[in-house]
Amino acid sequence: MSTNIDARGMICPEPLIATKKALEGIVSGIVSILVDNVIAKENVTKFATAHGCGVSITQQDSDFVLRITKETPTLGLSVAQHPVAASDTMYIITQDTLGHGNRELGAVLMKGFIYTLLEIQPMPKALLFMNSGVLLTIGSSPLLPHLNQLVQDGVEILSCGTCLDYFAVKDKLAVGGVTNMYTIVEMMSAKAKVITL
Repeated sequence: MSTNIDARGMICPEPLIATKKALEGIVSGIVSILVDNVIAKENVTKFATAHGCGVSITQQDSDFVLRITKETPTLGLSVAQHPVAASDTMYIITQDTLGHGNRELGAVLMKGFIYTLLEIQPMPKALLFMNSGVLLTIGSSPLLPHLNQLVQDGVEILSCGTCLDYFAVKDKLAVGGVTNMYTIVEMMSAKAKVITL
């Protein structure tokens, strides 16, 4: 079986995740992925070799073709199962970008982070959005498809009501529910592993 993926134009970690899904979907065979940058080439190569797959690389102008061979079922690359939410990990997202510095880069990083949460197991128990982080849960957010999928997969998504009011966007909330500081502190205190971004 052979699968071809054109990952040109995809941002990290999309090429790697596309590769992961393709490998999960086959028992054995070849996945060929076309990438347009060195970082994607290296990330996909490391992932494939770490999971026991062979990789050969050829360059076509400024692009790279990675030919990944999966010969036998590999631990962690069996056909994907429906994700199961974790029992104790919560992320508190306090801004609409990830990291400090350039906002455009921060927006790209946040999108990559939320997208990656769809691919890890076990998934987090909850995402709590506060301050400008609540802007990621309203109707204009480019992350809504990923956040809605997380909800479908059992992740609880809550946005701070005070924050929604401050930004005057409570009526635009498009995913998850509204919460308050008491509930947030209660959830944080319930033996949860809390990670703040």
